[in-house]
Amino acid sequence: MEVVKTFGHCVEQLSESRQGMARWLLKTGWKAQRLRFQFAPDKRLLPADQYLARLMMDTMLRPLQRPQESAIVSVFTPCELLQEVGLGPYNVESFSCYLSGSQAERACLQQAENEGLSETLCSYHKTFIGAAKRGILPKPKCIVYTNLVCDANLLTFRYLAELFDVPAFAIDVPFEQNAENVRYVAEQLRELAAFLEENTGKKISESALKERLKRSRATLENIHQCQLRRADRYVPTDLVTPLYGGMTSHLLLGTPEEEKYTEMLLRDISAAPEAHGKRIYWMHTIPFWSDAVKKELLLNENAQIVGCELFQTFDLEGREFNPDRPYEAMAERMVYHSLNGGVLRRIEAGIRHAREAGADGAVWFGHWGCKHTLGGSQLAKKKFEEAGIPLLILDGDGCDRSHGGEGQTATRLGAFLEMLEEGKSK
Repeated sequence: MEVVKTFGHCVEQLSESRQGMARWLLKTGWKAQRLRFQFAPDKRLLPADQYLARLMMDTMLRPLQRPQESAIVSVFTPCELLQEVGLGPYNVESFSCYLSGSQAERACLQQAENEGLSETLCSYHKTFIGAAKRGILPKPKCIVYTNLVCDANLLTFRYLAELFDVPAFAIDVPFEQNAENVRYVAEQLRELAAFLEENTGKKISESALKERLKRSRATLENIHQCQLRRADRYVPTDLVTPLYGGMTSHLLLGTPEEEKYTEMLLRDISAAPEAHGKRIYWMHTIPFWSDAVKKELLLNENAQIVGCELFQTFDLEGREFNPDRPYEAMAERMVYHSLNGGVLRRIEAGIRHAREAGADGAVWFGHWGCKHTLGGSQLAKKKFEEAGIPLLILDGDGCDRSHGGEGQTATRLGAFLEMLEEGKSK
């Protein structure tokens, strides 16, 4: 950990006056990590999850290596259209996670606050804005974002478009779930296709897009089957693999690589041993850096995370999602996203997915600055427990260590797991 801390400090220091060198150091360090994932992976993880770590690292490296073939995106942007014009996802939330994992986030957060951004703004957004302002991050080809789920997007991506002086496209997703709103979003996605064609000089083939959406559908079906099958299987899990899955299942949906991961995961889960230990379903992001959470849930046979809501935000059951109507399919995925609309939709989806994964309990993580999650916590606790699933409301920050509250996290999470153990014994 001292090596990582020194690495992050060097990136921060260089970004004050030698931005090009800071970016080179960041890229070099991440390339070294990619080699470690390839040649010395954590053998405690399933082969599929070892592959996922490499896939996510490749996704992070691409914007640093080929920024003009990348588009800055919010996490729930449908990326199939970007893939068709050769643009890779350059994602705000993922980059902030990796900067935090590299212990280079503090100077970026401070930079953002020095620019006048509120301390209560989401730390993922502040970290990315600060890194961009300090010159750590390269200029993209363009920006594509949506107001889906996170109000901070409306500020962050406009600011980034002005900072980098690049064209931006915003997708407006209405709050209500109905056919009219699906048509409304589908028309915007057709406009997005024209925007991407204009800015890349490449044409989007309707037939190729349909094939890509078929792959998206197959991948979503695999994800659902993975969660059903793991209900009676023991799957060792660290704190970043669920986040990798949550990110790639959106940013890389439609790619052969993401479909391959879900196929590998299905095979690995089917061959896994019988379930044992306490099983936790996690709502929202995970504070992967937290020593208190690591102590209880990091590759622990006695307690493991069996699902994260970010990996399952759209249920195919009851939905058309027709690949032969690709724009409508992508729009349906956005409008009927489980975090869109009233918080009760999100809670009900969480309960359903926790049951499918065979969870003994759930954690509702109140990430600092996320008003949607914080505001729904008490209703979530009531509804989960009415459904027979004990729920712990845990406050903290997924990105910013200064909002950690490690003592409280250790006490509350430890007591919750003890309670679940007593419940299983009875």
